[in-house]
Amino acid sequence: MKIEIVTAAKLTATQVYEIWRIRDVVFSVEQNCREPDVDGVDVRPDCHHVWIADASAQLRSYARVYRCDGRIRLGRVATRDQDRGLGLSTAILERVIAEWGAEDIAIHAQAHLESWYAQFGFVVNGEPFVEADIDHLPMLRNGR
Repeated sequence: MKIEIVTAAKLTATQVYEIWRIRDVVFSVEQNCREPDVDGVDVRPDCHHVWIADASAQLRSYARVYRCDGRIRLGRVATRDQDRGLGLSTAILERVIAEWGAEDIAIHAQAHLESWYAQFGFVVNGEPFVEADIDHLPMLRNGR
């Protein structure tokens, strides 16, 4: 299983399409998120897009990593419905930690995934909140 890490400047048009497609299906369609996905972060020079694709280059699992408020921010973690339970997001998280784990990594985790993120060393570090009509928790993994 090959994990790709690509910055915005090096993304192809097809890769941009695949990123937006997986995020649209998971967040807009499945989770009925009504907030815009396009937020300007994806094109920042410090934004890294991390994914696993199938043989036809369709993304199976995805996350983005960028710097915010002096720490690494992990977000937009998404896996296609048919690929859930195969360890793809786990592989991506392990790779993110291998690349950026010396620094603090923050995430706004969906509340029902708290224990999943905890297995990677993330701990709740604030009050629960609602974002896009979904319960979230601020979580932090201290750099090691």
